[in-house]
Amino acid sequence: MTDQENWQENVKPTEIFVNGKRINSDISCRLTLAEFLRETLGLTGTKVDCNRGECGSCTVLLDGDPVYACTVLAVEASGRQVMTIEGLTGGTRPHLIHEVFFKEFGPGCGYCMPGIIMSTKALLEKNPTPSVYDVIKALDGNLCRRCGSDPCIIEAALAVCEKFARIEAR
Repeated sequence: MTDQENWQENVKPTEIFVNGKRINSDISCRLTLAEFLRETLGLTGTKVDCNRGECGSCTVLLDGDPVYACTVLAVEASGRQVMTIEGLTGGTRPHLIHEVFFKEFGPGCGYCMPGIIMSTKALLEKNPTPSVYDVIKALDGNLCRRCGSDPCIIEAALAVCEKFARIEAR
């Protein structure tokens, strides 16, 4: 059997909902969700750093839960909702989470930010008024390897949570 025949044998027709849009595609059973998002759909906001599920750069929301897209096979997302950093904005204006992170943390190198922002979004969906411990726990799987700004990231995430709490209180 040739490589081409082997690849075609291991392809499944799959329907995934990405950022609210239904995507029907024949997907290789070996393709990770991160590869599918970046290479097939061109959604490059999902970063791949370690490619081992250790750094959190590739964090997306799968049915509202944060997952490392490098450790999930794309076919495992069949019939499920995937939200990437691109889907968070829903338009041309940055989401409030983006704005507060940028204001509080500054741009940094930005490589880890999509995953951190998605983890923060998941936290706020489940707990709109998290404690400091909740924020630290939610971001525990996201590492800032390049600029080493983890304390600043925690501060920025807390600022996001405080801003959301004020909005919720209205």
